[in-house]
Amino acid sequence: MRWLLVVAGLASGSVLAEEFTGRKGSFHGFAQFEFQVQDARCRVVTPKNAAPGKPWIWRARFWGHQPQLDIALLKRGWHVAYCEVGNLFGNPKAVARWDQFYRHLTTQHNFNKRPVLEGMSRGGLIIYNWAKANPTKVLCIYGDAPVCDIKSWPGGKGKGKGHARTWRACLAAYRLNEKQASSFRGNPIDGLEPLAKAGVPLIHVVGDADKVVPVAENTAIIEERYKKLGGHVMVIHKPGVGHHPHSLKDPAPLLEFIEQAARRKK
Repeated sequence: MRWLLVVAGLASGSVLAEEFTGRKGSFHGFAQFEFQVQDARCRVVTPKNAAPGKPWIWRARFWGHQPQLDIALLKRGWHVAYCEVGNLFGNPKAVARWDQFYRHLTTQHNFNKRPVLEGMSRGGLIIYNWAKANPTKVLCIYGDAPVCDIKSWPGGKGKGKGHARTWRACLAAYRLNEKQASSFRGNPIDGLEPLAKAGVPLIHVVGDADKVVPVAENTAIIEERYKKLGGHVMVIHKPGVGHHPHSLKDPAPLLEFIEQAARRKK
């Protein structure tokens, strides 16, 4: 579906929120629009008044779950966007679908060329795999208890619980068998060099007692490898907390990190 842009400027230089075709709804008091981009179901939530440059945060999976950061950014004039890639586990098809959505927003609607990527749990797979394929198009990455290695989850090949049925679906999505998966190098923990070279800062929020996506098998590996590459990474630990609840009750540390990343890119 095509979007209808309402062109309007304010004396301050900000731009009024866009209105779109598609099914209109509400997201915590902000206008939400649902539409298709080719074969992908998409959503965009518009702020009351868009901030200059149309900044946006791109959420992966679990739409609307623990939305504290999304709401805080909406209040600051950011858009919130979503493109469905469920059951693809960040595979090349998922990356291609995100490519289409990115082009749609940035070329037809002048969204900022560098969104913030937000991935909770298995959402970590797509945000990292898309970012590594598009390192110059990312402002920063926010992973929340993110899956960073399919062998950890859903594979359950380490200390994590894993999930047998989901593991089978993941193997099918990547066209791997068990033996091939053991040496697979297409995980977020792998090939981080393009992100470090592009200066993309990373922030993760993790529960230290997470038995679903163990920190040692996921975030800790990214943290160690990214620092060795000279990249900037910050990890916020929640002592005694498991895989849930995600995010932070007060998103202020996340907002500060994002704002610092935005200042560095100016």
